[in-house]
Amino acid sequence: MSDFLRAVGEHAFLQYALAAGLLASVACGVVGSWVSARRITYIAGGIAHSVLGGLGAARYLQTVMEWEWLHPLYGAVVAALLAALVIGFVSLRWRESEDTAISAIWAIGMAVGVLFIARTPGYAEDLMSYLFGNILMVTPGSLWLIAALDLVVVALGIIFYQQLLAISFDEEFARMRGINVEAFYLLLLCMVALTVVLLVTVVGLVMVIALLTLPIAIAGRLSRSIAQTMVLAAIIIALLTTVGLGVSYSANLPAGATIILLTGALYLITLVGASFFRRVGRSRGGQASQQQPPR
Repeated sequence: MSDFLRAVGEHAFLQYALAAGLLASVACGVVGSWVSARRITYIAGGIAHSVLGGLGAARYLQTVMEWEWLHPLYGAVVAALLAALVIGFVSLRWRESEDTAISAIWAIGMAVGVLFIARTPGYAEDLMSYLFGNILMVTPGSLWLIAALDLVVVALGIIFYQQLLAISFDEEFARMRGINVEAFYLLLLCMVALTVVLLVTVVGLVMVIALLTLPIAIAGRLSRSIAQTMVLAAIIIALLTTVGLGVSYSANLPAGATIILLTGALYLITLVGASFFRRVGRSRGGQASQQQPPR
């Protein structure tokens, strides 16, 4: 890690990568908490995999149509928001078809992306990096877009905190309070879509769900409220991305996979530790009850 910290001060690309990881961790902590509370991880997965269609289309237009201003992440944002709205409307209107819609969006998005990549001249290494993540390729332009998306997600999470809290835990109560449950549900899915785009730059769309759920599961075991979970999850993700970057740089390993491996290891350690302490607590409680004199 000492080599990594020294290199951060010398190389701009490492500074951009570190900034991207820290920015993404904030939005991930906020939105991941809602995803866990609402139990919509499978929807987030469908949105994540549909992003490839937007990435491929944007890269095609950028290369073939010479729209040089069109960054692939712009296409990712459009595809993610479109997928979120389609899944949301199907979920609200025809709940029995929800799984089918998610599977269709998942498959169609990936297929469209592969076709556009195949028709785009040149070597599509930059697009393939979005599949498995290459945070070291973050450019200043990408960083500004990531910062803007992060600001939007966090601002929406703060402004509509009470409404999102209500629809995540008790929809009937929310309706009784006059909250438009459908509108805020769609808003939540759009926030998930934007967060997915943020995380794609860090760990790739294949591994987005792990970073969107596992740190929140860890934070949830140590928190007593959704707000505490958000803050703690953001801190955990920031630490994981920073340490993952350092380990991957020192060992010459892919950064996204390293971050996810550390995340999974920390989750398993937390799970095993919680189980161990729970057994110890039960054992001590049983011994204490046996030692009490009979009345």
